[in-house]
Amino acid sequence: MLEKLFKISERGSTVGREVRGGLVTFFTMAYIVALNPLILGFVKDADGKFLGGGDAPNLPLIAAATALVAGVLTILMGVVGNFPLALATGLGLNSFVAYGIATKMTWADAMGLVVLEGLIITVLVLTGFRQAVFRAVPQQLKYAISVGIGLFIALIGLVDAGFVRRTGTGPVPVQLGDGGNLVGWPIVVFVIGLLLIVALMVKKTKGALLIGIVSATVLAIIIESAFKIGPNFVAPDKVNPKGWGLNVPALPEKLIATPDFSLLGSFNLLGSFSRISAVAAILLVFTLLLSDFFDTVGTVTAIGHEANLIDRDGEVPNNDKILLVDSLAAVAGGASGISSNTSYIESASGVGEGARTGLASVVTGICFLLTTFLSPLVAVIPYEAATPALVIVGFLMMTQIKDIDWSDLGIAMPAFLTMILMPFTYNISVGIGAGFVSHIVIRFVQGRRKDVHPLLLLVGALFMVYFLSSPINIWVG
Repeated sequence: MLEKLFKISERGSTVGREVRGGLVTFFTMAYIVALNPLILGFVKDADGKFLGGGDAPNLPLIAAATALVAGVLTILMGVVGNFPLALATGLGLNSFVAYGIATKMTWADAMGLVVLEGLIITVLVLTGFRQAVFRAVPQQLKYAISVGIGLFIALIGLVDAGFVRRTGTGPVPVQLGDGGNLVGWPIVVFVIGLLLIVALMVKKTKGALLIGIVSATVLAIIIESAFKIGPNFVAPDKVNPKGWGLNVPALPEKLIATPDFSLLGSFNLLGSFSRISAVAAILLVFTLLLSDFFDTVGTVTAIGHEANLIDRDGEVPNNDKILLVDSLAAVAGGASGISSNTSYIESASGVGEGARTGLASVVTGICFLLTTFLSPLVAVIPYEAATPALVIVGFLMMTQIKDIDWSDLGIAMPAFLTMILMPFTYNISVGIGAGFVSHIVIRFVQGRRKDVHPLLLLVGALFMVYFLSSPINIWVG
């Protein structure tokens, strides 16, 4: 049954590899269950209410809905799209919803805009527009997108582990550790986990990423038990530079917690138009739309290349179904009151473990569903134990740089901008937009307008609106 549904052998995989890949993907993105409530839960809307309608933050409410929706959508991606891709609340998008939208209206109104954006993307998929844009992108720019995302995901791993940190002062934005030094036991856990995975990969050990994450977690629990390090974030005005990044690794007092799903359905589809002007609401939807649209294009492209699932025409199998599930994820996220859900580049960690089919996504999804009850157990895994896998995946995706023609400036310069701007701006869409716009400009300067697909011209124009959204907002008042 599994073979017929997922074509495991046809894609050169095994059930064991898919299960390991699914588990690794879950471990590398399980942080969203804890992080999404921290981003959404402490922001008051325009009426002074927290998400869920209360006068005080309700983080368990958000965590339960986050895990539930991620689980259902990831399983749907596995069964319908047969692609090793997991979905959850989009980072960056949730911050924009919290600070850029909810503060202007009620939380329900803000989530209504997210639903509206998801419905528009769904229409674009059903009409074939999203797939057509996907095909209009030159193949070598797709390689650049994969490489850029590899650099981006490696930076995420290094920052989340505390290996790279913000300086806070002066002209240099980031630095090694705290004040230029690696301090604290959590960094030791990260380095040991990274070196262990590298050693296992060199030895061609099956399950290298999974073994590394589990081993680093066990080590972290032992260290925390012995030295009582505590979290990095102590209070709004106090930080422990030697502390753990998110979860403090300790054996939980209980394994099972009863989830509360009452947040589901907390949205008002068109309520925002009574709180702000129609033009302002449309611009907010457009910003969500563009980011969601191209983050997914980049993620699917990168995962497809890493899993070696791209056909001769540069297409991903079941691309239409994959994009449809992703577009419905935006609708589901808004309708559930937890912000837009989208495809996660952390899925590449599962692909690095050998995942090639949707069975891995089903495994990841089941883990998320269990998390609604087993959230205390998930909280055991610290950033420092999971992030070495992201650094390794960044390396694996970086290898595609060899397929880019660096002698053609019409490809090389856009590829360069795509690759560097993703990590430097901490935004996948910015890198893609810069690559598209520069490619169009250079091809026109070269007199090779026919080499630019008409749809790419349209997308380039939309990205210019996106880049100039701030002055446009000022202009429209």
